[in-house]
Amino acid sequence: MIELLRRYPLPAIVVAQLFGTSLWFSINGVWLSFSRELGLNESDLGQLTLAVQAGFIAGTLTLAMTGLADRFGASRIFLVASLLGALTNAGFVLAANQALPGLLLRFATGLCLAGIYPLGMKLVIAWTPRYAGSALAWLVGMLTLGTALPHLMRGATPGLPWEWSLLGASLLAVVGGGLVFLLGDGPHLPASSGPVPLRQGLAALRVPRFRAVAGGYFGHMWELYAFWTLTPLFVARELDRLGAPDALISWLAFAIIGIGAAGCVLGGALSRSKGSEWVARYALTTSGLICLGYPWLAGFSPVLLMVLLLVWGLSVVADSPQFSALAAAAAPRESVGSSLAVMNAVGFGLTLPAIWLTSGLWDELGVWVSLLLVPGPVFGLWSLARGKPPTGSV
Repeated sequence: MIELLRRYPLPAIVVAQLFGTSLWFSINGVWLSFSRELGLNESDLGQLTLAVQAGFIAGTLTLAMTGLADRFGASRIFLVASLLGALTNAGFVLAANQALPGLLLRFATGLCLAGIYPLGMKLVIAWTPRYAGSALAWLVGMLTLGTALPHLMRGATPGLPWEWSLLGASLLAVVGGGLVFLLGDGPHLPASSGPVPLRQGLAALRVPRFRAVAGGYFGHMWELYAFWTLTPLFVARELDRLGAPDALISWLAFAIIGIGAAGCVLGGALSRSKGSEWVARYALTTSGLICLGYPWLAGFSPVLLMVLLLVWGLSVVADSPQFSALAAAAAPRESVGSSLAVMNAVGFGLTLPAIWLTSGLWDELGVWVSLLLVPGPVFGLWSLARGKPPTGSV
């Protein structure tokens, strides 16, 4: 088993990433039955999602600034984070009807995810350094598919208690942690640099090219997680107009979010001939135009709008691995890791107000909340336009 995993390390890592990140939106996947049972609304969904995001931000900053990710083996951190994440996710079943304990458990789940997603990137570098660029597209694709997985699990268990889907996500996380632990740390781990001062990561923002790319990433993040949070609500509206059963919400939400994995892989393939910036720019333009146009098309055929949601799901995350590649190329060589850590932390920080605004105003504005996402792509494209890449860059 171990020999087989080490012969094909990339598939093992991306499957583990898929299973581990199923914890991220596990509540969103069961939201319909969960909210009806406990009498919750879309604002409550936003708060639970925000708690996970806040935990992830706190966890990534802690790992970056303490050097913990370099002091201990990446596979061991991944395993511990997966086990603890599975435990906190399962614990939510017991605390679902209590606001504060529920929020704290979702925050703790976000902390654990900081030991899964970033460490997955490190493991890719450790096992497949020559193919890190294309592998990164697969890794972000698995994050996307992992985000969508709870919707699939809920759709596949109609009529069963919502708790089963949460426990299923926890079980997957345990399996993912076990896969990585058996695989090990890899032969090409970068040398430890010790604790990273915050100023070292912030220093990259003085580099015009890095600042431009980071701005593009920030605009992308303003839109991404808010869209993923809203997806079941968009789908429910169109199914209601069609008179279709609510059981289809989970299946369609999975398809719309999950198709982003194909977008990441396709973007990675296109980047080899077109360049990472070309892919990032066109993906961000596409999703931004849909943000702007969706509410104006709200009276059209629900089937047409479902197709539009699929295109949105495909494009909204296709630029993510490309922004990471562009930022790594533009960051100072001596502080690539800390620069990316700071950029990711700021980007995920921007998901908090975006999710809070859109989920909190859904009851009042409906599909018009998508206009609140438009400033993200607009700012991102403007920032990219300001930073001209040096000759020969990606």
